[in-house]
Amino acid sequence: MVIEIWSDVVCPWCYIGKVRFDRAIEALTSGPDPVSEPIEVVYRAYQLDPTAPVGASHSVRDTYAKKFGGYERADRIIENLTATARHDDLDFRMDIAKRANTLLAHRVLWWAAVTHGNAAQSRVKLAFLDAYFTRGRDVADASTLAELAATAIGCAATDVSTMLAGDIGQGEVREELARAIGHGITGVPTYVIDGGWAIPGAQDTDTFERVIRRAVERRTGPSE
Repeated sequence: MVIEIWSDVVCPWCYIGKVRFDRAIEALTSGPDPVSEPIEVVYRAYQLDPTAPVGASHSVRDTYAKKFGGYERADRIIENLTATARHDDLDFRMDIAKRANTLLAHRVLWWAAVTHGNAAQSRVKLAFLDAYFTRGRDVADASTLAELAATAIGCAATDVSTMLAGDIGQGEVREELARAIGHGITGVPTYVIDGGWAIPGAQDTDTFERVIRRAVERRTGPSE
Protein backbone atom coordinates (compact mmCIF):
# COMPACT_ATOMS: atom_id res chain seq x y z
CA MET A 1 0.00 0.00 0.00
CA VAL A 2 1.31 3.43 -0.97
CA ILE A 3 0.26 6.55 0.92
CA GLU A 4 1.20 9.81 -0.78
CA ILE A 5 1.14 12.89 1.43
CA TRP A 6 0.72 16.24 -0.25
CA SER A 7 2.01 18.93 2.09
CA ASP A 8 4.15 22.04 2.41
CA VAL A 9 6.99 22.75 4.83
CA VAL A 10 5.45 26.08 5.91
CA CYS A 11 2.05 24.54 6.71
CA PRO A 12 1.42 24.26 10.47
CA TRP A 13 -1.21 21.55 10.05
CA CYS A 14 1.24 19.55 7.93
CA TYR A 15 3.66 19.44 10.88
CA ILE A 16 0.94 18.57 13.38
CA GLY A 17 -0.45 16.03 10.92
CA LYS A 18 2.96 14.42 10.39
CA VAL A 19 3.42 13.83 14.12
CA ARG A 20 -0.04 12.27 14.43
CA PHE A 21 0.30 10.26 11.22
CA ASP A 22 3.74 8.92 12.19
CA ARG A 23 2.32 7.70 15.50
CA ALA A 24 -0.44 5.89 13.63
CA ILE A 25 2.02 4.22 11.23
CA GLU A 26 4.15 3.12 14.18
CA ALA A 27 1.12 1.53 15.81
CA LEU A 28 -0.01 -0.10 12.56
CA THR A 29 3.37 -1.60 11.73
CA SER A 30 5.00 -2.23 15.11
CA GLY A 31 2.12 -2.35 17.58
CA PRO A 32 0.45 -5.41 19.11
CA ASP A 33 -1.87 -5.83 16.11
CA PRO A 34 0.20 -4.97 13.02
CA VAL A 35 -1.42 -4.80 9.60
CA SER A 36 -0.61 -7.53 7.10
CA GLU A 37 0.25 -5.15 4.26
CA PRO A 38 3.51 -3.17 4.06
CA ILE A 39 2.90 0.58 4.00
CA GLU A 40 5.04 2.85 1.85
CA VAL A 41 4.87 6.57 2.63
CA VAL A 42 6.08 9.27 0.23
CA TYR A 43 5.75 13.04 0.46
CA ARG A 44 4.58 15.06 -2.54
CA ALA A 45 4.96 18.76 -3.26
CA TYR A 46 2.30 21.36 -2.56
CA GLN A 47 2.81 25.09 -2.19
CA LEU A 48 0.53 27.14 0.02
CA ASP A 49 1.80 30.27 -1.69
CA PRO A 50 3.46 29.58 -5.04
CA THR A 51 3.62 33.36 -5.66
CA ALA A 52 5.92 33.93 -2.68
CA PRO A 53 9.04 35.67 -3.98
CA VAL A 54 12.16 33.56 -4.44
CA GLY A 55 15.15 34.77 -2.46
CA ALA A 56 13.17 36.77 0.10
CA SER A 57 11.51 35.85 3.39
CA HIS A 58 8.97 37.63 5.58
CA SER A 59 7.73 37.17 9.12
CA VAL A 60 4.80 34.79 9.52
CA ARG A 61 2.97 37.40 11.60
CA ASP A 62 3.17 39.92 8.76
CA THR A 63 2.12 37.29 6.22
CA TYR A 64 -0.86 36.18 8.32
CA ALA A 65 -1.92 39.77 8.97
CA LYS A 66 -1.98 40.48 5.26
CA LYS A 67 -3.82 37.24 4.47
CA PHE A 68 -6.36 37.22 7.30
CA GLY A 69 -7.18 40.90 7.73
CA GLY A 70 -4.94 42.42 10.35
CA TYR A 71 -2.58 41.70 13.21
CA GLU A 72 -5.27 41.04 15.81
CA ARG A 73 -6.67 38.20 13.71
CA ALA A 74 -3.16 36.97 12.87
CA ASP A 75 -2.17 36.85 16.55
CA ARG A 76 -5.27 34.83 17.46
CA ILE A 77 -4.53 32.31 14.71
CA ILE A 78 -0.91 31.98 15.80
CA GLU A 79 -1.92 31.55 19.46
CA ASN A 80 -4.44 28.85 18.56
CA LEU A 81 -1.97 26.99 16.35
CA THR A 82 0.72 27.17 19.01
CA ALA A 83 -1.65 25.79 21.65
CA THR A 84 -2.78 22.97 19.35
CA ALA A 85 0.81 22.06 18.52
CA ARG A 86 1.68 21.96 22.21
CA HIS A 87 -0.81 19.13 22.71
CA ASP A 88 1.29 17.11 20.25
CA ASP A 89 4.53 18.01 22.08
CA LEU A 90 5.54 20.57 19.45
CA ASP A 91 7.03 23.92 20.50
CA PHE A 92 5.91 26.28 17.74
CA ARG A 93 7.86 29.57 17.61
CA MET A 94 5.90 31.30 14.91
CA ASP A 95 7.07 34.67 16.20
CA ILE A 96 10.45 33.95 14.60
CA ALA A 97 9.28 31.88 11.61
CA LYS A 98 10.20 33.21 8.17
CA ARG A 99 7.65 32.65 5.41
CA ALA A 100 9.33 32.01 2.05
CA ASN A 101 8.97 30.23 -1.28
CA THR A 102 9.29 26.47 -0.74
CA LEU A 103 10.14 25.27 -4.24
CA LEU A 104 13.78 24.51 -3.37
CA ALA A 105 12.71 22.60 -0.27
CA HIS A 106 10.41 20.41 -2.37
CA ARG A 107 13.24 19.69 -4.80
CA VAL A 108 15.39 18.50 -1.90
CA LEU A 109 12.56 16.31 -0.62
CA TRP A 110 12.06 14.77 -4.06
CA TRP A 111 15.82 14.17 -4.40
CA ALA A 112 16.04 12.62 -0.91
CA ALA A 113 13.37 10.05 -1.78
CA VAL A 114 14.87 9.18 -5.16
CA THR A 115 18.47 8.89 -3.98
CA HIS A 116 18.14 7.72 -0.37
CA GLY A 117 14.64 6.28 0.00
CA ASN A 118 11.33 7.29 1.49
CA ALA A 119 12.44 6.89 5.12
CA ALA A 120 15.23 9.39 4.49
CA GLN A 121 12.75 11.73 2.82
CA SER A 122 10.55 11.57 5.92
CA ARG A 123 13.51 12.54 8.12
CA VAL A 124 14.32 15.48 5.85
CA LYS A 125 10.68 16.57 5.92
CA LEU A 126 10.74 16.53 9.71
CA ALA A 127 13.99 18.51 9.75
CA PHE A 128 12.54 21.20 7.47
CA LEU A 129 9.32 21.48 9.49
CA ASP A 130 11.24 21.71 12.76
CA ALA A 131 13.64 24.28 11.35
CA TYR A 132 10.79 26.47 10.13
CA PHE A 133 8.34 26.21 13.01
CA THR A 134 10.65 25.99 16.03
CA ARG A 135 14.01 27.50 15.07
CA GLY A 136 13.28 30.37 12.70
CA ARG A 137 15.45 28.97 9.91
CA ASP A 138 15.00 30.12 6.31
CA VAL A 139 13.70 27.09 4.41
CA ALA A 140 14.19 28.88 1.10
CA ASP A 141 17.93 29.27 1.60
CA ALA A 142 19.94 26.69 -0.35
CA SER A 143 22.78 26.42 2.16
CA THR A 144 20.32 25.97 5.04
CA LEU A 145 18.44 23.27 3.16
CA ALA A 146 21.70 21.49 2.31
CA GLU A 147 22.82 21.52 5.93
CA LEU A 148 19.50 20.26 7.26
CA ALA A 149 19.07 17.56 4.62
CA ALA A 150 22.64 16.31 4.93
CA THR A 151 22.28 15.93 8.69
CA ALA A 152 18.95 14.11 8.35
CA ILE A 153 20.19 11.77 5.61
CA GLY A 154 23.79 11.31 6.68
CA CYS A 155 25.30 12.53 3.41
CA ALA A 156 27.59 15.39 2.46
CA ALA A 157 26.02 18.85 2.31
CA THR A 158 27.83 19.36 -0.99
CA ASP A 159 25.72 16.57 -2.50
CA VAL A 160 22.59 18.60 -1.81
CA SER A 161 24.15 21.92 -2.82
CA THR A 162 25.32 20.48 -6.13
CA MET A 163 21.85 19.17 -6.86
CA LEU A 164 20.25 22.53 -6.09
CA ALA A 165 22.77 24.39 -8.22
CA GLY A 166 21.43 22.62 -11.33
CA ASP A 167 17.93 21.88 -12.50
CA ILE A 168 17.58 18.37 -11.03
CA GLY A 169 14.09 17.74 -9.73
CA GLN A 170 12.52 20.89 -11.13
CA GLY A 171 10.34 19.11 -13.66
CA GLU A 172 9.42 16.32 -11.27
CA VAL A 173 8.35 18.74 -8.53
CA ARG A 174 6.24 20.75 -10.95
CA GLU A 175 4.63 17.48 -12.03
CA GLU A 176 3.79 16.70 -8.41
CA LEU A 177 2.26 20.16 -8.01
CA ALA A 178 0.16 19.51 -11.10
CA ARG A 179 -0.89 16.09 -9.81
CA ALA A 180 -2.29 17.76 -6.71
CA ILE A 181 -4.59 19.74 -8.98
CA GLY A 182 -5.51 16.53 -10.80
CA HIS A 183 -6.45 14.91 -7.49
CA GLY A 184 -8.61 17.91 -6.61
CA ILE A 185 -6.39 18.80 -3.66
CA THR A 186 -7.01 22.37 -2.55
CA GLY A 187 -5.69 22.15 1.01
CA VAL A 188 -2.99 20.31 2.89
CA PRO A 189 -2.10 17.98 4.36
CA THR A 190 -3.93 15.47 2.17
CA TYR A 191 -3.17 11.75 2.39
CA VAL A 192 -3.91 9.77 -0.78
CA ILE A 193 -4.07 5.99 -0.42
CA ASP A 194 -3.11 3.99 -3.52
CA GLY A 195 -3.93 6.91 -5.81
CA GLY A 196 -7.60 7.02 -4.89
CA TRP A 197 -8.88 7.19 -1.33
CA ALA A 198 -8.02 10.52 0.33
CA ILE A 199 -7.80 11.53 3.99
CA PRO A 200 -7.99 15.33 4.33
CA GLY A 201 -6.40 17.32 7.11
CA ALA A 202 -4.43 16.68 10.28
CA GLN A 203 -6.66 13.99 11.73
CA ASP A 204 -6.02 12.64 15.20
CA THR A 205 -3.83 9.55 15.50
CA ASP A 206 -6.71 7.18 16.22
CA THR A 207 -8.55 8.33 13.09
CA PHE A 208 -5.47 7.82 10.92
CA GLU A 209 -4.97 4.36 12.36
CA ARG A 210 -8.59 3.35 11.91
CA VAL A 211 -8.92 4.60 8.32
CA ILE A 212 -5.61 3.10 7.16
CA ARG A 213 -6.39 -0.23 8.81
CA ARG A 214 -9.74 -0.27 6.99
CA ALA A 215 -8.00 0.49 3.71
CA VAL A 216 -5.60 -2.42 4.25
CA GLU A 217 -8.49 -4.76 5.04
CA ARG A 218 -10.26 -3.75 1.84
CA ARG A 219 -7.16 -4.83 -0.09
CA THR A 220 -6.37 -8.02 1.78
CA GLY A 221 -9.46 -8.96 3.76
CA PRO A 222 -9.85 -8.67 7.56
CA SER A 223 -7.04 -10.06 9.67
CA GLU A 224 -7.69 -13.31 11.50
